[in-house]
Amino acid sequence: MDIASAVTTPDWRLVGRWLLWLGLLAVSTAMMRWSRSDIDQSHVALTLLLVVLGGSAGGGRPLGFTLAILGFLIIDYLFQAPYGQISVGKPLDWVVLVAFLSAAFVATELMTSARREAEEARQRGNEIAALGEERLRLAREADRARTLHEENRAKDEVLATVSHDLRAPLTAIKLLAQAARSRGDPSGCAIENEVDRLSSFVTNILDLSRIRAEGITLSFELNAAEDLIGAAIAQATPLLKGRTIVPHIDLDAPVLTASLDFVQSLRIVANLLDNALRYTPDGGSIDVEARREGSWIAIAVSDRGPGVESSERLRIFEPFYRPRSEMPDAGHAGLGLSIARQLAELQGGTLSYEPRPGGGSVFTLRVRPADLAPL
Repeated sequence: MDIASAVTTPDWRLVGRWLLWLGLLAVSTAMMRWSRSDIDQSHVALTLLLVVLGGSAGGGRPLGFTLAILGFLIIDYLFQAPYGQISVGKPLDWVVLVAFLSAAFVATELMTSARREAEEARQRGNEIAALGEERLRLAREADRARTLHEENRAKDEVLATVSHDLRAPLTAIKLLAQAARSRGDPSGCAIENEVDRLSSFVTNILDLSRIRAEGITLSFELNAAEDLIGAAIAQATPLLKGRTIVPHIDLDAPVLTASLDFVQSLRIVANLLDNALRYTPDGGSIDVEARREGSWIAIAVSDRGPGVESSERLRIFEPFYRPRSEMPDAGHAGLGLSIARQLAELQGGTLSYEPRPGGGSVFTLRVRPADLAPL
């Protein structure tokens, strides 16, 4: 509710309390007026004081004070001679009126304080109950997080064990495939290619498990961004198949140097180039740019592929995630981008995606330059 509506809209519950106690005051006064000759002023004062106490408890200080003043006037006007006038004929009458008014005011203050303390106690009780519920919720979430962590750790251990144990039979199969190829068996080459693909998949799973378990040791050294890009392009050259990679490096600008693990950073850029080549059609080109962005060195890999749908941009860095439009047998398991991002974050950097103007994708690795790299 806004301020204007709060000012113009009355509190009907409070209005109802005022009408109730003013009505009880009127009824009590009428009944005592009817039997005025048979009752004493003390009876009148006690009766009206009870009304004042009730009104203070139900409507607060303003209603209590209002009832006390009205009671003072009623006693003086209707129950003290001369009747029907606001006057005090005897000194004792003053005592009665002042005693009533004082008792009514004190009782009103006491009832208001008691009501306020009860309300504060109720609010504290509600806060304590809310804190208790929040604590229970946090405890349940913590238990759930521990359970998920243990499940992920067990899964990673299983994946690491299976991946490690698969290396020996894959090596043996590859040797047999090479022997078959040397004998002129055409299936030997196909088998060797599939073994290489499976071996790469196993290596990625093993590395992903190690990264999650913080089992990868990084070796930070000063490296130039152009050296990193050159090594990544050289590594991707056998996969070009009619496509080109165009580096964009300002040779007239100061050398962009960062403190990073060259091997793991090379793997990041190589994964980005591999991902770009996968979606670049024959004859297309991929742009690789190194530049300074404030407190970062940015290495951007841009392609002219189909891009990533907006609904999938938050998930492309998840392990084993592949776009819905991609065939199930596309030849990769969706681990490259996940591994690349986690390797970037382990080095204090970031890896992000944004759509390329005109169509395509831009993946940007950002690392700290040497002059701002943490010691």
